[in-house]
Amino acid sequence: QVQLVESGGGLVQPGGSLRLSCVVSGSMFESLVMAWYRQAPGKSREFVAQIFEAASASTAYRESVKGRFTISRDNAKNTVYLQMNNLIPEDTAVYFCKLEAGWYGGRYYGDRWGQGTQVTVSS
Repeated sequence: QVQLVESGGGLVQPGGSLRLSCVVSGSMFESLVMAWYRQAPGKSREFVAQIFEAASASTAYRESVKGRFTISRDNAKNTVYLQMNNLIPEDTAVYFCKLEAGWYGGRYYGDRWGQGTQVTVSS
């Protein structure tokens, strides 16, 4: 069973930085495609960033966070990170870690979500 636990959210002033962490249980972390999503009040959940399996570690970002956010993974710690710099009020949302659905270790996994962590950007 794969479980995801996020941490690192909080209140930060505009222009500040935060680093979110997502610890993933299980022994297949290196094979997993992971992502961060966010959901602002009254809005739909939206894609933020994605990182592919450790062999490539290719990344993708939504346009509005390019150059400010960086997704990375530490395979020794079963952890995926989202480094957020130069935060703006529009980044305020609950941020969710997600395991992208796919075949891992010979077994199919559907989408898995963490519980979310609140990020508030305000002066």
